[in-house]
Amino acid sequence: MNSIPLPSRPLEPDRLPLLVRKTPERQRLNGSVEILSEEIEERHRLIVGESTAMKQAVDLAKKAAGSRATVLLLGESGTGKEIFARAIHNWSERKDRPFIAINSVGLSKELLESELFGHEQGAFTGAQRRKTGKVELAHGGTIFFDEIGDVSQELQAKLLRFLQEREFERVGGVTPIPVDVRIIAATNRNLERFVKEGLFRADLYYRLNVVPIHLPPLRERREDIAALSQYFLCKQSIGTNITGISKEARRKLEAYDWPGNVRELANVIERAVVLGSGSTVSLDDLPSRIAAGKPGAALDTLSYREGLTVARKELVLKALSRTQGNRAAAAKVLGLEAKYFLKLMKSLGIE
Repeated sequence: MNSIPLPSRPLEPDRLPLLVRKTPERQRLNGSVEILSEEIEERHRLIVGESTAMKQAVDLAKKAAGSRATVLLLGESGTGKEIFARAIHNWSERKDRPFIAINSVGLSKELLESELFGHEQGAFTGAQRRKTGKVELAHGGTIFFDEIGDVSQELQAKLLRFLQEREFERVGGVTPIPVDVRIIAATNRNLERFVKEGLFRADLYYRLNVVPIHLPPLRERREDIAALSQYFLCKQSIGTNITGISKEARRKLEAYDWPGNVRELANVIERAVVLGSGSTVSLDDLPSRIAAGKPGAALDTLSYREGLTVARKELVLKALSRTQGNRAAAAKVLGLEAKYFLKLMKSLGIE
């Protein structure tokens, strides 16, 4: 507990209650800060695992954190790219400065540009006052460009100039504004293929690809599934009598391919805690797509009907993962009508 400095003059009686009140308030504030720090540290445990691939990614991230180099995080949706980006920020000398995340998915070019760089009053219809962009808000800290592969080519040119000059102009403005920011970008796209196909600027790709870090999908680090499952269980089971996961359920979790990766695993454990009634997560508490799976079974060992069902489930889950659970967008990705897609999800037992 922080001590209260002795006053240079005798305490006045009417000041004493205020000081007494402030002491427990300060204790509560310190306690809140400690809890917040613990929560941040807990989130970072998600990126640590026993698998060789994950340990290599963590080691590379820690080395990159000590520099000013731009980092490009590569991996499927749900592998924890934003958590990784926050960890790099907190391992760096900028940890006490802002961390600003920007997701380009679903934003129009105009809206995204305004979000990034801000705008001047009257820059466009509805711009009634000046707005400070996220790039400016991140000054001194780190800016995280999530889903960088989905940025339009027109905005790619503006991003390239920003990366080169470390300055920008607000929408409708003419004055360059310099900023000091660390750049971390992430994508689940194959940017090398996008460059070859003319969908992504080569010069921007090379600017971003200074320190590339590949985050392995969960199916390639199965030895981490048990520890991650237990972590999520401890986090979600507070206030319940659930203390563990049965051997049968754990085997199914480790056998499943996890197209939605760590994000999907977190959701499955949360569902099991909410719906479970025993002291352990059992096979009955798992979604049918996992509980009905055959550990280690390949498609060529299944019947035609079983194999078709597995393949359809995987396609649907990957589409949902790619669109962050947006069902209408997932239907569009698969070229299906939204109503049919919802019926398909129901028939496949996907909640």
